[in-house]
Amino acid sequence: MAGKPEHWDAVVIGAGPAGLMAAEELAQAGYAVLVAEGKPSVARKLLMAGKSGLNLTKDEPFEALIEHYGAARAWLGPMVRAFDAAAVQAWARGLGRDLFTGSTGRVFPKEMKASPLLRAWLERLEGLGVERRTRWRWTGWQGEGLAFDTAEGPVAVSAKVTVLALGGASWARLGSDGAWAPLLAERGVQLEAFKPANAGLVVAWSDHMKTHFGAPLKGIALRAGALSSRGEAVISERGLEGGGIYAVCAAVREGADLTLDLMPDLTVDEVSRRLQRPRGKASLSNHLRKVLKLQPVQIALMQEFARPLPQDPQALAALIKALPVRHQGLRPMDEAISTAGGVCQEALDEALMLKAIPGTFCAGEMLDWEAPTGGYLLTACLATGRWAGRGAVDYLAR
Repeated sequence: MAGKPEHWDAVVIGAGPAGLMAAEELAQAGYAVLVAEGKPSVARKLLMAGKSGLNLTKDEPFEALIEHYGAARAWLGPMVRAFDAAAVQAWARGLGRDLFTGSTGRVFPKEMKASPLLRAWLERLEGLGVERRTRWRWTGWQGEGLAFDTAEGPVAVSAKVTVLALGGASWARLGSDGAWAPLLAERGVQLEAFKPANAGLVVAWSDHMKTHFGAPLKGIALRAGALSSRGEAVISERGLEGGGIYAVCAAVREGADLTLDLMPDLTVDEVSRRLQRPRGKASLSNHLRKVLKLQPVQIALMQEFARPLPQDPQALAALIKALPVRHQGLRPMDEAISTAGGVCQEALDEALMLKAIPGTFCAGEMLDWEAPTGGYLLTACLATGRWAGRGAVDYLAR
């Protein structure tokens, strides 16, 4: 391995939100921190998310916020409570960003971009003495040190503590490729297999749906297993996408049937009563538009998934309230917004330090948790990064 090894108090591997937050905690405590990133630039997934408006968090009390982390809510609870939605907003304002809260409670920077926040954050870290190296791809351990492939050749780095914030296994081109998993498995770290989360559905549409590609589905509810959502969806050439789908895709992934409620504010009986109004010579489609105000795209979905439609008002009402969605599963994992799986809770102590590798902490999406879009992903990445950083500070102090 070329060159003399470098020596640092702390090395953070992965320069996404979790890694940068861990680096901030360590630097604020006075430690010399190196952040190593495999890609040519930092926080690529954050910047990509910011292109459509950076959703920082969801402005709601902790008790409501934590429910969105499903099976991991008890584990993540202390971390998110310590850096909840209010704390995320205070932190962003501390970086000079003006925020606004949308009608659904989602919080965004006023400029609706990630780049100004990231620039301010990197300036803060530089002021704290944090050093960044890009194009440093972590390849595991060399003896007791950390090994990296760099543009200048192999490099060895020694660190008193290490924080791994390497992301999950989606959007590999942005840096989250899951390539770290075998490295940890070889050291006896317990891992859960990666699975797509917040992914669109694959639907093999018939030709009559082509005119509806790009059409939004609003005012609907989706249900799969124990999960439900009042979010929106979009019909794409490849299937169904959008926040409403992402909110229930964990249950769909595990095999639950997906149904679509086209009239979530009405009961089956209320829908049935409206359908019993005189139809005259109107076609069924026109009748549905007239008495239920259903949109053409909603009627097209009914024809797509349930043709021939029942004529009986009660049976038709039941279908409108629970339209079965026929699909071919989730989009491939690399196209998912995030992933479930990763480092198991059992592999970590309460400070997020690996039991099998003392002095090495983990944070962010590489941990085995998942959450829907809407600010929950970024909140937990920041919260676990902060928690791991503080755990590393305590470890160094000892």
